[in-house]
Amino acid sequence: MDSERDVRAQLQRAGQDHLLRFYADLAPEARAALLAELASLEADALREHCQRAAAAGALAPGPLPDLAARLQPLPPERVGSAIRCDQETRLRWEEEGFRQISLNKVAVLLLAGGQGTRLGVTYPKGMYQVGLPSQKTLYQLQAERIRRVQQLADQRQGTHCTVPWYIMTSEFTLGPTIKFFKEHDFFHLDPTNVVLFEQRMLPAVTFEGKAILERKDKVAMAPDGNGGLYCALADHQILEDMKQRGVEFVHVYCVDNILVRLADPVFIGFCVLQGADCGAKVVEKAYPEEPVGVVCQVDGVPQVVEYSEISPEIAGQLGADGGLLYNAGNICNHFFTRGFLDVVTREFEPLLRLHVAMKKVPYVDEEGNLVKPLRPNGIKMEKFVFDVFQFAKNFVAFEVCREEEFSPLKNDDTADRDNPSTCRRALLAQHYRWALQAGAHFLDVHGVQLTEQSGLLPNGDPPAICEISPLVSYSGEGLEMYLQGRQLQSPFILDEDQARLLRPQDC
Repeated sequence: MDSERDVRAQLQRAGQDHLLRFYADLAPEARAALLAELASLEADALREHCQRAAAAGALAPGPLPDLAARLQPLPPERVGSAIRCDQETRLRWEEEGFRQISLNKVAVLLLAGGQGTRLGVTYPKGMYQVGLPSQKTLYQLQAERIRRVQQLADQRQGTHCTVPWYIMTSEFTLGPTIKFFKEHDFFHLDPTNVVLFEQRMLPAVTFEGKAILERKDKVAMAPDGNGGLYCALADHQILEDMKQRGVEFVHVYCVDNILVRLADPVFIGFCVLQGADCGAKVVEKAYPEEPVGVVCQVDGVPQVVEYSEISPEIAGQLGADGGLLYNAGNICNHFFTRGFLDVVTREFEPLLRLHVAMKKVPYVDEEGNLVKPLRPNGIKMEKFVFDVFQFAKNFVAFEVCREEEFSPLKNDDTADRDNPSTCRRALLAQHYRWALQAGAHFLDVHGVQLTEQSGLLPNGDPPAICEISPLVSYSGEGLEMYLQGRQLQSPFILDEDQARLLRPQDC
């Protein structure tokens, strides 16, 4: 273990020796823990990180002044659409996706380093329940979609395949996530095919460029953003593990989208048939000022431009079809080849841009008292997973229907959007549509058949509550055998047990 003298000298070189100002007050165990943490922060890297954070924090936020002349929409040949394609093309993409899945060439990778702080909870966001009738968490829904897509690939190709699930966590979420998965028997997935690993942490920094102490014996640390994926892949030899399993294609997504389709065979198939090394699912922006990044080109290179970097004039520009010119909203749902990820980790990761997040960071004052600030007082530096698009040799975007594939959980129910209620309603509305398409009819509490309608009620709920387990249907397929012509009492849950009861005897 490094001595106090060695660590103090290291911090002095970095201009951060204030981090030891309470050392004399600490018990032996706390001293040892603090020295161990500080010793891991290499002096030159710490000095550079704090200087870069302060410099970046001093820059004025807002639209980039020279962006208009550099910005272009993606060319049509780089964009596919699950909405506008014909049925034959969609089936061809889907068949190719299932073929790759059946060959064990597809893995999914979950970005799950964040806590549910904005939801009012301290545990990982994947453990959150949005209030479904089944009380399933985000983790359980995702695990069951993996099981179902494996089953569909096996049925189509006559194989027994595996879609490995890689989960990137952080210092905050690794322990609780492992415990949660063990308590739930890994949701009946083989534990050897669920690989959890941890991303790096970076110190939070004041506007003056000083690392923050959150306790007398602890530096305030934060995950290095979802773009920390690329260092974490190298740190934990994840790409080597993928290679040993024969994985060639990786579907990367964020934990908070309740409608995410893991290892989506249509998306996978489109990207593979296009020969893409990198791809992104996008949804049409709902309105010009919607706070989502835009997938486009800057200086002819594919990139995501954050909504805060685009002026209102550019955001509102219309294309020849009368729609928004820059309408490809980024939903953090990506395709990568393993080869591309390998090149990124070896060559391009150091070139990734650092993004600034102004945060309210609890800290100890000069007297050692804990302070919880009411306004942002610190800077957290992050890298974004999509900043590697610029390095792709063949980047593609794939448009999907927002109502079918994107409803993120960002806020608690005091917010107007992206909250537990909007997520719950999005999933239940989807399942209600699926049930109607399969030929079901719903009854009210008095046994009277409801008028079939696809829209939502004034309160945002679907006309009837229907939840369909991912283990029964991945994307609405195969429901006719259970629901055709049946009258269902709301609320209705179609899980595996109910499906067995409703399954025709001759199937």
